Amino acid sequence: MTKLAKRGPGTLLKLVLFIQLGFAVMLFGSDLVRVLPQAMSPSDAPQLTEPLRPGDQTRRFNPAQVPAREASPNSRPLPNTGDMPSRLLFESVQWEGRDVVTMTGEIQPGDATRFDDFIDREGAPEVVFLNSPGGSVTDALVIGQTIRDMESETAMSDADVCLSACPYILAAGTTRNIPEGAWVGVHQHFFGENIALPAFLAVEDIQRGQGDVMTYLDQMGIDPLVMQHALVTPPDEIYLLTQAELRTYHFLPEIADDNAN
Repeated sequence: MTKLAKRGPGTLLKLVLFIQLGFAVMLFGSDLVRVLPQAMSPSDAPQLTEPLRPGDQTRRFNPAQVPAREASPNSRPLPNTGDMPSRLLFESVQWEGRDVVTMTGEIQPGDATRFDDFIDREGAPEVVFLNSPGGSVTDALVIGQTIRDMESETAMSDADVCLSACPYILAAGTTRNIPEGAWVGVHQHFFGENIALPAFLAVEDIQRGQGDVMTYLDQMGIDPLVMQHALVTPPDEIYLLTQAELRTYHFLPEIADDNAN
C-alpha cells in the first residue's frame, strides 16, 4: 500500500487541489505576462480614425472598438448597421446580379466550421464581402482555403475593415477588390491558448504558426514579406497597408504602365 493510500482520501484530495491551484497560478501568471507590458506602456499611436500617410501607418487598435464608417452609395451588398458582431455573421444575398456572401464580425474559434455548414446550405458564392476586425488565425486560414477551393472572389467596400487575421481570408480570393478607403491591416497575433506550456515550447508553437501563415500566403499568390509589418507591430496596434503596398504584396494587381513598350 502506498503512503498516499495509507494517509486516506483527504490527503489525496488536498494533493489534487494543490495541483489545480498550481495550474491556475501558471495560467494567471502567463496572462499577466501577456497583458502587463501593454498595461504598463499602452500604445501612444494615433487613433484608428486619424488620416493615413505613407510612413505613418501604425494606429491604436482594439477589435471591440472599431468605429463604423459611412460607405459610398451602392458600394456594399448590405447597409452598415454600425454593429460589429462578436463572431462572424454570414449572409447570402444577390447583388448586381451575382451570388454574394457577406462576412461580418470578429473571427472566433469554430467559425470555420460554421462557414462550411453555411456553404453546404447556401451554396458557393461568386464573391465574399469582408468586414472584420480579425480574431482566430487558425479559423481565418481554414476559411480562406475554403474560399479558394470555391474559386470565389473577395471584396470590401470603401468603409469596410479587414484587420489582424482577416487579411488571410481576403488573400484567398481569386481576385480581390479593395477600394480606396478600405482598411486592411496586420499585427502580431497568437496562434493558440497554450499559455501553460514551457516558454521554449510556446516559442516553437508561434514559429510554426508564422511558418504556416507564410506558406499559406505564398500559395494564395501573396508576397509573404507582408509579414514584416505584422511581426514588428504589437497586438494593441495595427499597421494599415496603403494601396501601393497592397499592390506591392499582390493583394491588388500592379497598375499597367501605359508608356511601356
